[in-house]
Amino acid sequence: MIKATHKRLERINEMIAPHSEVLVLGCETCTGICLVGGEKEVARMAANLRLLNRKNGGKKTFTEGVVRRQCEMEFLDGAASLINDADAVVSLACGVGMQAIAEHFPNMPVYPGNNTAFLGLSPELGLFSERCVACGDCLIDRTGGLCPIARCAKHLFNGPCGGSVAGKCEVSPDVPCIWQMIVDRMMRLGQLSKLEDIKGIRNWKTNDAVGPRAYIREDLRSTPPKLDSVVMKPVAPKGGAA
Repeated sequence: MIKATHKRLERINEMIAPHSEVLVLGCETCTGICLVGGEKEVARMAANLRLLNRKNGGKKTFTEGVVRRQCEMEFLDGAASLINDADAVVSLACGVGMQAIAEHFPNMPVYPGNNTAFLGLSPELGLFSERCVACGDCLIDRTGGLCPIARCAKHLFNGPCGGSVAGKCEVSPDVPCIWQMIVDRMMRLGQLSKLEDIKGIRNWKTNDAVGPRAYIREDLRSTPPKLDSVVMKPVAPKGGAA
């Protein structure tokens, strides 16, 4: 299972500033279950963005949509008309779902409405390709909707490194260079200049924990203790201390 939290409304508003027709697209399965990606959350996010846009004197149009799973191309195909009618998509999925949109709709800007918190077990047979390390501070709006932290062998956030050959990673030549993919996509989107901004040192505390982590929504608990409304914290294994 995937857990996530909403990004700050003001941050989302900054990301979508260049666009006039914005689709807020939810995901019913994982982020829907943890109540940051379902139909109600999409409606609430779109309403809040409309209010903020109106307050700032903007004239953006916000549409709403929900798919069963953004990480499945067949479900994205079902929302193709909604996506293609927009100038940009604010995804309320996890980092994987966001990148699925970016890959399936290569000319569509995609922005994260959520921060992916952590990934749980999914006991399925088959091949799984990592797209998100659940760092807790999604920044793929700066890299065209593709995550270099998860998909670069060197975890570079200011790339490319210059060692790739014919679009393949020098560390693993069978793997496409994600930074080549990022550059190509940013060129298609007309956003290549974003890569000229040097990203500062990352704050890795957003995904720092000792032992298994728990996701707590105090606003949903029947008898909440006196903690913040959303808390990420280590959980001590039985017989041990956190």
